Amino acid sequence: MDKNFVHLHVHTEYSLLDGFARIGKLVKTCKEMGMTAVAMTDHGNMYGTIPFYDECHAQGIKPILGCEFYVAEDLRVKQGRQRADHLILIAKNQEGFYNLSKLNTIGFTDGYYYGKARIDYPTLKEHSAGLICTTACVAGTVSRLIAEGDIKGAEEQVLWFKEVFGDDFYIELQNHGLDIERLVNPYLREFAKKYNIKKIATNDVHYIYREDAEAQDVLMCVQMGKTLDDPNRLKFENDEFYLKNYDEMLKALPD
Repeated sequence: MDKNFVHLHVHTEYSLLDGFARIGKLVKTCKEMGMTAVAMTDHGNMYGTIPFYDECHAQGIKPILGCEFYVAEDLRVKQGRQRADHLILIAKNQEGFYNLSKLNTIGFTDGYYYGKARIDYPTLKEHSAGLICTTACVAGTVSRLIAEGDIKGAEEQVLWFKEVFGDDFYIELQNHGLDIERLVNPYLREFAKKYNIKKIATNDVHYIYREDAEAQDVLMCVQMGKTLDDPNRLKFENDEFYLKNYDEMLKALPD
């Protein structure tokens, strides 16, 4: 039985004060698991691109270059707390890598606000060539709209992605045992079936081993200026956000 699986949603140490997966160990572990490739999709930046690329080639694994962008309604608006949904973009070819880099640059030069390098959908459409797009995690626009009860809005967003990216748009499914995933996943599957959109199975990797969850939690506290015993701080709901092997992913998303 072919047990090939590739992680396409991975946060390295360059997801600053959030990701706890060091590149060298990440690539080494993927190789030990028999994986032939791995993606890097850090939050809002591409700082780790060159070390990641070099490490993958040194260890004989294909590097997949991407980024989890923050998408605002309008990157020019910088008043109050602006919502910034998550979106996974992956370079399909050289043109895609150029546009990935261009979007990242725009995020920092034009859209940077409250510590986030943001883009918006008009900018994304303008620089969409050569890119693979996925709906990302539960913090993505489609999942957020579903969770808010706006199923029509979520469906319209799916159709926008499909129009812009065509066959390079994917519905992303995750299962970390979260209630919100149990809510949104049936709708995501329904959209995929209704509009003939391909699906990908991912884990929202923030650390390599399950036992790293506690250290990653400390890292998050540093980011937020909180202590571990603060009941009101943001934290991951469980320890499922690690680099799972094929069998673990099959168990999480058997379909």
